[in-house]
Amino acid sequence: MINQRKLWRLREEHRWLESRIRQELRRPQPDAYVVLDLKRRKLRVKDEIFLAEAGLVPVRA
Repeated sequence: MINQRKLWRLREEHRWLESRIRQELRRPQPDAYVVLDLKRRKLRVKDEIFLAEAGLVPVRA
């Protein structure tokens, strides 16, 4: 069974990362390394959400 609170936190983290990516890209000279790191983190969280919803792995704390 998926812990809904942890899944909610993952979704919130995913939204926060998306917001940070947009914020960085709006800067006059966005830092490509920061954007890359944020996108990698966002993808990792997205994968965790997918796996948790599918019931394939437990959600991290």
